[in-house]
Amino acid sequence: MRGTTTLLASAAALTALALAACAPSEADPDPTSSATDTGSETTTVTVGIITSETGPLAGYGEQYLAGFRAGLDYATDGTGQVGDVVIDVDYRDDAGDADKAVTIAKELIGSGVNILAGTVSSGVALSVAEQAAQNQVLYISGPAAADAITGINEYTFRSGRQSSQDVATAGTFLDDIAGQDVLVFAQDTAFGQGNVAAVDAILGGQGANVTSLLVAEDVTEFTTFAQQVIDAAPDLVFVAWAGATSGAMWEAMSQQDVFASIPVVTGLGDSATYGAYGAASEQISFLNHYFPGGPSNSVNDAMVSAIEDEGGTADLFSPDGFNAALMIVHAIEAGYDDVDGMIAALEGWTFDGPKGSTTVRASDHALIQEMYQVSLVADGDSYAPELIATVGADQVTPAEVTE
Repeated sequence: MRGTTTLLASAAALTALALAACAPSEADPDPTSSATDTGSETTTVTVGIITSETGPLAGYGEQYLAGFRAGLDYATDGTGQVGDVVIDVDYRDDAGDADKAVTIAKELIGSGVNILAGTVSSGVALSVAEQAAQNQVLYISGPAAADAITGINEYTFRSGRQSSQDVATAGTFLDDIAGQDVLVFAQDTAFGQGNVAAVDAILGGQGANVTSLLVAEDVTEFTTFAQQVIDAAPDLVFVAWAGATSGAMWEAMSQQDVFASIPVVTGLGDSATYGAYGAASEQISFLNHYFPGGPSNSVNDAMVSAIEDEGGTADLFSPDGFNAALMIVHAIEAGYDDVDGMIAALEGWTFDGPKGSTTVRASDHALIQEMYQVSLVADGDSYAPELIATVGADQVTPAEVTE
């Protein structure tokens, strides 16, 4: 298992959101026991949640946190307990900064925390995963999509999809692409670079000629880059973008008439981006990780209702937080003080999540799940997603990571 990725390396499409950040808990993170009114003993165990509450990916962090809180409530029947174990959650803001996240992880681990989860940034997740391995604690990565997170070490799991699942879903839109020129247009980040690697591995593996155009994350003016896309004249453009600059990027693509001459495939982002595609919406083929109308099952219904009851709306990365809570509760049931036991309990575990039957692959901890083909249709002054097809988990299973 764990080690370097054989076929794929990180890739395409998106990262996390959540509603309402909590201040860090002042409770002692070390497991503590106390007596209840009935005389029974309870033990308090602290779980550290590290994700973006501020910074460029704060919206994704908000979605993740909303899903996590809903999932924890669902998995514990509203008690916040697993048997006699009380779960105390210490929420921390990494602001999308890997150094800050590492500092937080070290603080939490130093105070006795042996369960960490979260992060919407691939670069942050990779850094926290390294700390998890060095300190032998359980880490459940959040919406961070880089393929390199899968199989990075035995202590790291993921609660969302990965880039290669996005790319494989994009491939379900296409006929034979052997000999076709595919341009990956993405940010020059771990996420964007991962997308390039995944497209090269998956679509390149089908005979496509894959090139890339990577843009610095802090760029806010995209006219020049949109023109470069046109000048490259590819047969297909695969766009992998995340964060607050999405709207400006799509506007530049529309203004330069990219859609009029080149087929474009991209991942459908969170609801805040639906209006950003403008009139080009109906000219884009969208792959999708999640939107509330995608899955049809009781768990999804429960998550959507719980988030709405708190004044929010389920969105792109809500399932990632919800899954993380289910995984943490399942791990704690196996023994919160035994990291090896928690790992063994999660490996190969199949559970019903918001996206239906979901499996933690034992060999490398990839999360096997269904994906969606989606279109955006006019809805008053904006656009709304409409399900075209559900893509089975077996159709988008990422290549297995081996040692």
